[in-house]
Amino acid sequence: MLELSDVTIRYGQHLAVDRVSATVAPGETVVILGANGAGKTSLLKAISGIITAQPGSAIRFQDCDVTGTPAHEITGAGIALVPEGRGLFGGMTVRDNLRLGANPARARALEKERLELVHDLFPRLAERQGQIVRTMSGGEQQMVAIARALMSNPDLLLLDEPSLGLAPIVVQELFRALARIRETGVGLLIVEQNVRLSLGIADRGYLMEAGRLTGEGSADDLLTDDAVQNAFLGTVS
Repeated sequence: MLELSDVTIRYGQHLAVDRVSATVAPGETVVILGANGAGKTSLLKAISGIITAQPGSAIRFQDCDVTGTPAHEITGAGIALVPEGRGLFGGMTVRDNLRLGANPARARALEKERLELVHDLFPRLAERQGQIVRTMSGGEQQMVAIARALMSNPDLLLLDEPSLGLAPIVVQELFRALARIRETGVGLLIVEQNVRLSLGIADRGYLMEAGRLTGEGSADDLLTDDAVQNAFLGTVS
């Protein structure tokens, strides 16, 4: 479904992502693990069309070359991003944020069904449709951000640090919802610091360091890998 080949991203003289190649199959859940500054967010931004990768990079989605395609066209093609920081319209209601998510042509005729889906995933949003988003808790706002992305009827959902800054009980609730989203057949590409929970719902994972992919494997293998244990899970060999 998604195929990255030699994706390179620069900010001026700074090389943020260096010739990254990776794949996500239809319906697959893939996690990218790495320290802050490894280039993970830049990679998601390039996939979603927010920034442009360097010449020679190739991003293919559903067998189409989408390298350099504007962000709104990427969303229309079936890729939705839940960015770090959420990117919500805080002065608008939950209802209006979700309606904006259903703007792509692929989603308009399905708005009612998508709304039923996100209300089933996040019942709290059904109860608070008229609430101004900025008055909600951080966990509730993250639910709105994920729900808004799902309203676009995506085939692939990109999530950048979805659990960042949330209370542990809210994180558990969030990952239960992501597991249910996975069951609907939507592919997930997740950048996440909570390694145990993210690998717990993933099929595969990549390790990223200083802009390069340095390893990959099944979720089960990565959970028992010494390098992952030492770097992310606090185990000292």
